[in-house]
Amino acid sequence: MGRLQVIDHPLIQHKITLIRDKDTGPKDFRDLVGEVAMLMAYEVTRDMAVDTVTVETPIGPAVGKQLSGKKVGIVAILRAGLGMVDGVLRLIPAAKVGHIGLYRDPNTLRPVEYYCKLPPDVADRQLIMLDPMLATGGSACAAIQFAKDRGATSIKLVNLIAAPEGIHLVQTTHPDVDIYVAAVDERLNSHGYIVPGLGDAGDRLFGTK
Repeated sequence: MGRLQVIDHPLIQHKITLIRDKDTGPKDFRDLVGEVAMLMAYEVTRDMAVDTVTVETPIGPAVGKQLSGKKVGIVAILRAGLGMVDGVLRLIPAAKVGHIGLYRDPNTLRPVEYYCKLPPDVADRQLIMLDPMLATGGSACAAIQFAKDRGATSIKLVNLIAAPEGIHLVQTTHPDVDIYVAAVDERLNSHGYIVPGLGDAGDRLFGTK
């Protein structure tokens, strides 16, 4: 079964508290989501492969480490996942970015795909899939399956806040996918929202209702 890692760094937890606050406006919300995504990316990429190399400093030769192995692909689950992309790109500027568009049917709560555009070499990349909220898990599982259908073999899922129900569904449906979250909340309510959560992440990012 895929690993669940809760990243409880004090800076991340402080910013998550600000993100949850209903009085945090769209600009500050966007900034905070990007900052948390960047901080989380340190842990998400901790196991990236490196080679030992020698470089010349102004003083003389130095032995250091250089990234090797699979290149990175960032996949935003639209639309809220867009808020996390820039934060990860600050650390991995050479990564290619894909997008998967899903919306949740308000009656069935099941995901419906409307867009999918991934890097053509997705099979050769370590994919980091981004969505602030892991609620029912339906959208995440569908997005992961879309990526696998297009050849992806190495996927990590990164969420700010998750519900136990969503974690369970991803782990049982895609046991090869590791999940990274900043907080695991209590449960889902009858509308499929995380309690206490932070509301609708997309609306809060973009100032919509």
